[in-house]
Amino acid sequence: MGALIAFTAEYLPWVTGAGILLFLIFGSYKKREFWMIVQAFAGAIIARFVFTEIIRYFYDRQRPFEIVDGMKQLIQHSPGGSFPSGHAAFFFALATGVFFYRKRWGILFYALAFSIGFGRVAAGLHWTSDILGGAVVGILSALLMRVLMKKLRYL
Repeated sequence: MGALIAFTAEYLPWVTGAGILLFLIFGSYKKREFWMIVQAFAGAIIARFVFTEIIRYFYDRQRPFEIVDGMKQLIQHSPGGSFPSGHAAFFFALATGVFFYRKRWGILFYALAFSIGFGRVAAGLHWTSDILGGAVVGILSALLMRVLMKKLRYL
C-alpha cells in the first residue's frame, strides 16, 4: 500500500503532466490541442507559482508530519508551506484547462488530480483542507486564464 501511495504522491504528477502533451501527438485538431495545452499549463503555473505562494506568504501552515506524533512520512519533504497544496493547485488548474476543450478527458484529469492530492494526504505531506484549498486555487486560476485568453484572442 505504501508503494501505491508513494506513486500517486510523487510519480503520478509527472505522468499526468507528460500525458497532456500526448494531445499534440494523437489529437486530431492540432491547433485546438495546442491552445488547450497552453491555457492549461499557463493556468497551472499561475496557480502554483503565483497564487499559492502569495497565500503561503501570509499563512504558513505546518505539515501533518511536523505535528502528528508517530506519523510516518512516506516521501521526503521540507517542513512548512502546507496550505494550499501546490500540487493540487497545479493539477486542478491543468484538469480545468483540459475540461474546457475536452470534457471527457477533463474528467479523467480531474480524477488524476484527486488521486495526486489524496496520495499526498496519505503520504503525510498535506491535510485534506490543503488539497481542497489547492483545488479551489487551481480551478479559479484556470478560469482566470480562460477569460484572459479569450480577451487576447479578440484584440
